[in-house]
Amino acid sequence: MVKKEEIEEVIKILRANVPPHPYKSRDPFKVLIATVISQRTKDEVTYTVAEKLFEKYPSPRALKNAPTEEIAHLIYPAGFYKQKAKKIKEIAKIIDEEYGGRVPDNIEELLKLPGVGRKTANIVLSRCYDKDVIAVDVHVHRISNRLGWVTTKTPEETENALMKILPKRYWKDINELLVMFGRTICRPMAPRCDICPVKNYCKYYKENKKW
Repeated sequence: MVKKEEIEEVIKILRANVPPHPYKSRDPFKVLIATVISQRTKDEVTYTVAEKLFEKYPSPRALKNAPTEEIAHLIYPAGFYKQKAKKIKEIAKIIDEEYGGRVPDNIEELLKLPGVGRKTANIVLSRCYDKDVIAVDVHVHRISNRLGWVTTKTPEETENALMKILPKRYWKDINELLVMFGRTICRPMAPRCDICPVKNYCKYYKENKKW
Protein backbone atom coordinates (compact mmCIF):
# COMPACT_ATOMS: atom_id res chain seq x y z
CA MET A 1 0.00 0.00 0.00
CA VAL A 2 1.23 3.48 -0.86
CA LYS A 3 2.49 5.48 2.13
CA LYS A 4 0.74 8.68 3.17
CA GLU A 5 4.12 10.42 3.27
CA GLU A 6 4.60 9.61 -0.42
CA ILE A 7 1.15 10.94 -1.28
CA GLU A 8 1.92 14.16 0.57
CA GLU A 9 5.19 14.54 -1.35
CA VAL A 10 3.38 14.06 -4.68
CA ILE A 11 0.80 16.69 -3.74
CA LYS A 12 3.56 19.10 -2.69
CA ILE A 13 5.37 18.65 -6.02
CA LEU A 14 2.18 19.00 -8.07
CA ARG A 15 1.19 22.20 -6.27
CA ALA A 16 4.54 23.67 -7.25
CA ASN A 17 4.35 22.56 -10.89
CA VAL A 18 0.71 22.48 -11.99
CA PRO A 19 -1.06 25.67 -13.15
CA PRO A 20 -4.03 26.89 -11.10
CA HIS A 21 -7.55 26.01 -12.14
CA PRO A 22 -8.86 28.69 -14.54
CA TYR A 23 -12.43 28.81 -13.24
CA LYS A 24 -12.31 31.12 -10.23
CA SER A 25 -15.96 31.40 -9.22
CA ARG A 26 -16.94 30.28 -5.73
CA ASP A 27 -20.61 31.09 -6.24
CA PRO A 28 -22.55 27.85 -5.50
CA PHE A 29 -25.13 28.37 -8.23
CA LYS A 30 -22.57 29.21 -10.92
CA VAL A 31 -20.32 26.32 -9.93
CA LEU A 32 -23.29 23.93 -9.89
CA ILE A 33 -24.51 24.93 -13.35
CA ALA A 34 -20.99 25.05 -14.80
CA THR A 35 -20.35 21.52 -13.52
CA VAL A 36 -23.56 20.27 -15.12
CA ILE A 37 -22.46 21.89 -18.39
CA SER A 38 -19.02 20.26 -18.06
CA GLN A 39 -20.34 16.72 -18.35
CA ARG A 40 -18.85 15.17 -21.53
CA THR A 41 -17.48 18.58 -22.49
CA LYS A 42 -13.95 19.95 -22.64
CA ASP A 43 -13.08 22.22 -19.73
CA GLU A 44 -12.16 25.21 -21.87
CA VAL A 45 -15.55 25.04 -23.60
CA THR A 46 -17.36 24.72 -20.27
CA TYR A 47 -15.95 27.92 -18.80
CA THR A 48 -16.66 29.97 -21.92
CA VAL A 49 -20.28 28.93 -22.33
CA ALA A 50 -20.98 29.07 -18.59
CA GLU A 51 -19.87 32.69 -18.35
CA LYS A 52 -21.86 33.52 -21.48
CA LEU A 53 -24.95 31.99 -19.87
CA PHE A 54 -24.45 33.81 -16.55
CA GLU A 55 -23.96 37.16 -18.26
CA LYS A 56 -27.54 36.95 -19.47
CA TYR A 57 -29.10 34.90 -16.67
CA PRO A 58 -27.09 35.43 -13.45
CA SER A 59 -29.52 33.99 -10.88
CA PRO A 60 -31.73 30.93 -10.37
CA ARG A 61 -34.86 33.06 -10.85
CA ALA A 62 -33.60 34.60 -14.07
CA LEU A 63 -32.54 31.23 -15.42
CA LYS A 64 -35.77 29.41 -14.51
CA ASN A 65 -37.70 31.99 -16.53
CA ALA A 66 -35.40 31.75 -19.55
CA PRO A 67 -36.68 29.88 -22.63
CA THR A 68 -35.16 26.41 -22.85
CA GLU A 69 -34.24 27.10 -26.48
CA GLU A 70 -32.33 30.23 -25.43
CA ILE A 71 -30.39 28.32 -22.78
CA ALA A 72 -29.56 25.63 -25.35
CA HIS A 73 -28.40 28.31 -27.80
CA LEU A 74 -26.11 29.92 -25.20
CA ILE A 75 -24.47 26.62 -24.21
CA TYR A 76 -24.47 25.25 -27.78
CA PRO A 77 -20.71 24.41 -27.96
CA ALA A 78 -21.15 22.02 -25.01
CA GLY A 79 -22.01 18.40 -25.68
CA PHE A 80 -25.65 17.30 -25.30
CA TYR A 81 -26.63 20.96 -25.02
CA LYS A 82 -30.37 20.36 -25.53
CA GLN A 83 -30.61 17.85 -22.71
CA LYS A 84 -28.44 20.00 -20.46
CA ALA A 85 -30.59 23.07 -21.15
CA LYS A 86 -33.66 21.25 -19.84
CA LYS A 87 -31.82 20.09 -16.71
CA ILE A 88 -30.40 23.56 -16.07
CA LYS A 89 -33.85 25.11 -16.26
CA GLU A 90 -35.26 22.44 -13.93
CA ILE A 91 -32.42 22.95 -11.44
CA ALA A 92 -32.91 26.73 -11.46
CA LYS A 93 -36.65 26.31 -10.86
CA ILE A 94 -36.15 23.93 -7.93
CA ILE A 95 -33.49 26.09 -6.30
CA ASP A 96 -35.57 29.24 -6.65
CA GLU A 97 -38.87 27.76 -5.54
CA GLU A 98 -37.87 25.06 -3.05
CA TYR A 99 -34.64 26.43 -1.59
CA GLY A 100 -35.28 30.16 -1.67
CA GLY A 101 -32.66 30.75 -4.35
CA ARG A 102 -29.85 29.18 -2.31
CA VAL A 103 -28.02 26.06 -3.47
CA PRO A 104 -28.17 23.34 -0.76
CA ASP A 105 -25.00 22.79 1.25
CA ASN A 106 -25.43 19.07 1.88
CA ILE A 107 -25.02 16.12 -0.45
CA GLU A 108 -28.43 14.57 0.24
CA GLU A 109 -30.28 17.61 -1.09
CA LEU A 110 -27.87 18.21 -3.96
CA LEU A 111 -28.31 14.66 -5.22
CA LYS A 112 -32.06 15.26 -5.53
CA LEU A 113 -31.44 17.82 -8.28
CA PRO A 114 -31.78 16.57 -11.88
CA GLY A 115 -28.48 15.73 -13.52
CA VAL A 116 -26.50 16.04 -10.30
CA GLY A 117 -24.34 13.10 -9.24
CA ARG A 118 -21.74 12.70 -6.52
CA LYS A 119 -18.98 14.40 -8.51
CA THR A 120 -21.03 17.52 -9.16
CA ALA A 121 -22.36 17.63 -5.60
CA ASN A 122 -18.91 17.25 -4.08
CA ILE A 123 -17.42 19.94 -6.32
CA VAL A 124 -20.05 22.39 -5.06
CA LEU A 125 -19.52 21.33 -1.44
CA SER A 126 -15.73 21.54 -1.55
CA ARG A 127 -15.31 24.58 -3.76
CA CYS A 128 -18.16 26.74 -2.46
CA TYR A 129 -18.93 25.53 1.06
CA ASP A 130 -15.41 24.52 2.13
CA LYS A 131 -16.55 21.01 3.04
CA ASP A 132 -14.05 18.19 3.46
CA VAL A 133 -15.21 15.97 0.60
CA ILE A 134 -13.45 14.41 -2.39
CA ALA A 135 -14.87 15.17 -5.82
CA VAL A 136 -13.91 12.35 -8.18
CA ASP A 137 -14.15 13.02 -11.90
CA VAL A 138 -12.44 11.20 -14.78
CA HIS A 139 -9.10 12.91 -14.06
CA VAL A 140 -9.04 12.05 -10.36
CA HIS A 141 -10.14 8.46 -11.06
CA ARG A 142 -7.56 7.93 -13.81
CA ILE A 143 -4.62 9.59 -12.09
CA SER A 144 -5.22 8.02 -8.68
CA ASN A 145 -5.07 4.61 -10.35
CA ARG A 146 -2.05 5.49 -12.49
CA LEU A 147 -0.10 6.70 -9.49
CA GLY A 148 -0.94 3.50 -7.67
CA TRP A 149 -2.79 5.24 -4.85
CA VAL A 150 -5.88 3.11 -5.50
CA THR A 151 -6.93 0.12 -7.58
CA THR A 152 -10.54 0.86 -8.44
CA LYS A 153 -12.97 0.49 -11.32
CA THR A 154 -15.48 3.26 -10.66
CA PRO A 155 -15.32 6.88 -9.46
CA GLU A 156 -17.37 6.00 -6.38
CA GLU A 157 -14.91 3.25 -5.48
CA THR A 158 -12.10 5.77 -5.97
CA GLU A 159 -13.81 8.29 -3.68
CA ASN A 160 -14.14 5.71 -0.91
CA ALA A 161 -10.57 4.45 -1.35
CA LEU A 162 -9.08 7.95 -1.35
CA MET A 163 -10.93 8.83 1.85
CA LYS A 164 -9.01 6.03 3.56
CA ILE A 165 -5.50 7.05 2.46
CA LEU A 166 -5.61 10.78 1.68
CA PRO A 167 -5.10 13.12 4.66
CA LYS A 168 -8.33 15.05 5.20
CA ARG A 169 -6.67 18.44 4.74
CA TYR A 170 -6.21 17.62 1.04
CA TRP A 171 -9.72 16.36 0.29
CA LYS A 172 -11.31 19.56 -0.95
CA ASP A 173 -8.31 20.58 -3.08
CA ILE A 174 -7.39 17.30 -4.74
CA ASN A 175 -9.95 17.60 -7.55
CA GLU A 176 -8.72 20.92 -8.96
CA LEU A 177 -5.09 19.84 -8.57
CA LEU A 178 -5.51 16.53 -10.42
CA VAL A 179 -7.82 18.05 -13.04
CA MET A 180 -5.11 20.50 -14.06
CA PHE A 181 -2.44 17.80 -13.87
CA GLY A 182 -4.62 15.63 -16.09
CA ARG A 183 -5.19 18.40 -18.61
CA THR A 184 -1.54 19.39 -18.91
CA ILE A 185 0.58 16.30 -18.27
CA CYS A 186 -1.19 13.10 -17.20
CA ARG A 187 -3.52 13.09 -20.19
CA PRO A 188 -5.92 10.22 -20.94
CA MET A 189 -4.05 9.29 -24.12
CA ALA A 190 -0.29 9.68 -24.50
CA PRO A 191 0.50 10.98 -21.01
CA ARG A 192 3.58 13.22 -21.02
CA CYS A 193 5.66 11.05 -18.72
CA ASP A 194 8.89 12.58 -20.05
CA ILE A 195 8.14 15.90 -18.35
CA CYS A 196 6.10 14.60 -15.40
CA PRO A 197 7.43 15.97 -12.09
CA VAL A 198 6.13 12.97 -10.12
CA LYS A 199 7.03 10.13 -12.47
CA ASN A 200 9.38 8.56 -9.92
CA TYR A 201 6.39 8.10 -7.62
CA CYS A 202 4.12 6.75 -10.35
CA LYS A 203 3.19 3.08 -10.72
CA TYR A 204 2.18 3.58 -14.37
CA TYR A 205 5.53 5.13 -15.26
CA LYS A 206 7.54 2.45 -13.48
CA GLU A 207 5.61 -0.28 -15.30
CA ASN A 208 5.70 1.34 -18.75
CA LYS A 209 8.93 3.34 -19.03
CA LYS A 210 11.44 2.20 -21.60
CA TRP A 211 14.69 1.03 -20.10
